[in-house]
Amino acid sequence: MADNDMWQSTNGNTGRAGSNRGGNVGAPIYGSGATRNAEGTSSTTLFDRVPPHDVDAEMAVLGGMLMSKDAIGEVSQVLETADFYQPQHQTIYDAILTLFAGSQPVDVVLVANELMKDGNLDKVGGADYLHSLVASVPTAANAMYYADIVHQNAILRNVITAGTKIAQMGYSASGAQAEDIVNLAQSEVYEMSAGKVRQDYVAIGPVLQNTLDQLDKMQNHELEQGVPTGFRDIDEVTQGLQPGQMIVVAGRPAMGKSTLGIDFARSAALHHNMTSIVFSLEMSKVELAQRIIAAETNIPLAAMRRAEDITPDRWNTLNNFWTKMQDAPLFIDDSPNMSLMEIRAKCRRLKQTNDLKLVVIDYLQLMSSGKRVESRQQEVSEFSRALKLLAKELEVPVVALSQLNRGPEMRNDKKPQLSDLRESGSIEQDADVVFLVHRPDFYNKEDRPGEADIIMAKHRNGPTDTFNLAFLGATSKFMDMPQDYQQAGV
Repeated sequence: MADNDMWQSTNGNTGRAGSNRGGNVGAPIYGSGATRNAEGTSSTTLFDRVPPHDVDAEMAVLGGMLMSKDAIGEVSQVLETADFYQPQHQTIYDAILTLFAGSQPVDVVLVANELMKDGNLDKVGGADYLHSLVASVPTAANAMYYADIVHQNAILRNVITAGTKIAQMGYSASGAQAEDIVNLAQSEVYEMSAGKVRQDYVAIGPVLQNTLDQLDKMQNHELEQGVPTGFRDIDEVTQGLQPGQMIVVAGRPAMGKSTLGIDFARSAALHHNMTSIVFSLEMSKVELAQRIIAAETNIPLAAMRRAEDITPDRWNTLNNFWTKMQDAPLFIDDSPNMSLMEIRAKCRRLKQTNDLKLVVIDYLQLMSSGKRVESRQQEVSEFSRALKLLAKELEVPVVALSQLNRGPEMRNDKKPQLSDLRESGSIEQDADVVFLVHRPDFYNKEDRPGEADIIMAKHRNGPTDTFNLAFLGATSKFMDMPQDYQQAGV
């Protein structure tokens, strides 16, 4: 098959018959210079083409929007400005949305006036071109059909852009950078498939408008809060774990940091149906499952490890729990020697397939980069920064558990501080929220037995506080203290 035939057969039948599909589709952009491999095939043939687009579909979308406000509302939920291939169509689309956002009527005359204000009317072909858009479609009823064609072509262009960028990275990288390039390539593909468009900057106006809209929705209880932690007072202060945040849960060994991290995941997945994943670099998936079962059923963890302790009543409880929770959106990964690249790839896949809402990593110091590094402190700093970037990219809270150094044990009150974060000061810097787990009875059995202080030592967007919780070691969970107990000042 000839090269031109190959391109047309894979891209030429996605729209209406007779549509203008980018003019001379088979013509190379660069003309010459393509390299050839051993079989004599051009290695850049498929990339040296006019990008996929459908001018007629773009015209039909705009024509429908000029005819119907309903079409504007529907199309604006599907298409972004960059989805239009023709620059003049992008400009017209923006003008229509400007009028629509201002609750003004939209027709050819008003759009022409809006374009004239910005000096863009002549650039788009004048009022005559706007009239031709309306004349190109008999009705606005099919606007969404044409919008889908425009959107699909935009996705194909994004695929080409991402593929070209990945190829360029591969050619320019050295072997030592291979893992970094793979991560960048995964990021490019994720952003493309998620429909994201990178922007270097945005005007403050739309940002302020979105912020005010969010405040209005919060006031009217229309805005979904963050991921609930399951703890009354923590959720009151934080409004839940927020998308894009890195939350650090830190403590000395056996203090309960893993338990608190699992509690967050249980609350999200089992009680609020929010897809969550726990990466356990310390415990096996069986141990994790035992802890979750114990916490949910109140069957002691020790009994989960001795078959003779599972009475018929407990079997009934376990079966009821299984029936209710077998389809819960909680995922567990206990893969040994897990690298940061693997964690990122798995999170991106879960975000695409299951709308991931929460990531828990247990724990930070057990992660490995698989690369030679100058110091362990530098490596942990890289992990910390990468997890913060992952939270922002996927727009989910990432909870990273972390060890504390021996600092608390050197103090009389044994209370942990931010400065005790082990191996890296950058953990404190990168984190949006830091919880330090402290149980007084760990050091003195007579000191507030069964109680725990969850010290919020850092809260980037709000006040810090200390939360008094009950620690139930037998069933591996924390719980809220009774409100009257706290009010009594105990």
